[in-house]
Amino acid sequence: MSAPAPAATIDQLKELPLPVPPFSYAPQTWGWWVLLAMALAAALAYAVLAWRRWQRERYRREALQRLNQLDAALAIPEQRLQALRELPELLKRVALSMPDAPPVHSLSGPHWQAFLQQRARFALPEQFAERLQTLAYAPDARVQSLGAEELSTLVHTCRRWIEAHHVAV
Repeated sequence: MSAPAPAATIDQLKELPLPVPPFSYAPQTWGWWVLLAMALAAALAYAVLAWRRWQRERYRREALQRLNQLDAALAIPEQRLQALRELPELLKRVALSMPDAPPVHSLSGPHWQAFLQQRARFALPEQFAERLQTLAYAPDARVQSLGAEELSTLVHTCRRWIEAHHVAV
C-alpha cells in the first residue's frame, strides 16, 4: 500500500486573478469626452454662481440673526427698550446693505414706507413706517407701553421683509 497523500490546508489555497475585461471603461469616441467636459463646466459654473449668491445674501443672514437676538431681548425687561430702539435701525442697515445700495439713509415717513413697500413681496401694514418711527424717536414711556401683540406683529413683519425683500441685481 502506498503512503497517504498529505491533507490540503487553507494556507495552500491561492486567490484566482480577476479576468481582464474585454473592453475599456474609458469612452471610445471624442464626443463623450466633450460631453463630460461640458457637464463638468456646467457643474463648476453652477457652484460658482451658488457661492456668489450665498455671499451676496450674507447681509440678510446676519440681519435675521440679529433680529432673533432682538426678539429674545424683548422678553427681558431690562433689555426691552434697547431692543425696540434698535429694530428700525436694523431695517435701515439692511436697506443700506443691499447689493444695489439704494440711497435710503435720508428716507423717512411716507418715502420710507414707499421704499419698504416697493421692495416687499407682500403687502405691508399701512402704518409700518410710522410704527418704526415711533420706536426710534418716541419717548421711552410711549415705546415701553406698546402691547405684546403689536410688537409681535411688528417683529414678524420685519422678519418677513428681511427674508423676502426684492433686490434688483
